[in-house]
Amino acid sequence: MKLDILAIGVHPDDVELGCSGTLLKHIENGKKVGLLDLTRGELGTRGSGTLRVKEAEAARKKMGAVVRENLKMKDGFFQHTQENMLKIAKVIRKYQPEIVLANAIVDRHPDHGRAAKLTSDACFIAGLVKVKTYDKKKLQERWRPKAIYHYIQDYTLEPDFVIDVTDYMDEKIDLIMCFESQFFNPKSKELESPISSKSFLDSVRAKSSVYGRVVGVNFAEGFQLPRPIGVHDLFDIF
Repeated sequence: MKLDILAIGVHPDDVELGCSGTLLKHIENGKKVGLLDLTRGELGTRGSGTLRVKEAEAARKKMGAVVRENLKMKDGFFQHTQENMLKIAKVIRKYQPEIVLANAIVDRHPDHGRAAKLTSDACFIAGLVKVKTYDKKKLQERWRPKAIYHYIQDYTLEPDFVIDVTDYMDEKIDLIMCFESQFFNPKSKELESPISSKSFLDSVRAKSSVYGRVVGVNFAEGFQLPRPIGVHDLFDIF
């Protein structure tokens, strides 16, 4: 199965929080989207790795993504190793996405920045002909995505571009709330966390509103990339 977009997050719910409005928009426009979680998020204050994987699958179905995989790296302790690069590279070669969306380059959670670098390097490695990987004992073809864009997460960073997600903001919140163990639930008896308060969900809307305002729309999601952006002509920009 070939994908148009592969969205990668180190924790289940990273993709939903960072770029699900963008994904919903592209799915509605006929693009095939897949999701990859690097860990099960087992070190989260609330819930468990097993529960978060179940919540992630529920979010996938609601979003309309065609596939979601989990590499089961160690939450909080995964490292930038050859083994982990090759795990991601195998998924990239398997689905041959044109575009990869990845974690924020720098963020409050140290896993996010490490995952951003690991994912970016894996995209490069996946395109090297002398790097051999196998899927069900079959040699995989090399594949390098045309672009990798890093969605913005907790920190309010200066985006290199933004995507108008005004029509998808309510659906985005619904996707986030598929992770019932992590976010606002007045009946929960688990410890509070930085993302479990009602005000956190308000901040998700507020950040999208800030990014939208600068381009004249109600809500937008921001992205960064470590290179200049190319456009065909001036009329591609609004």
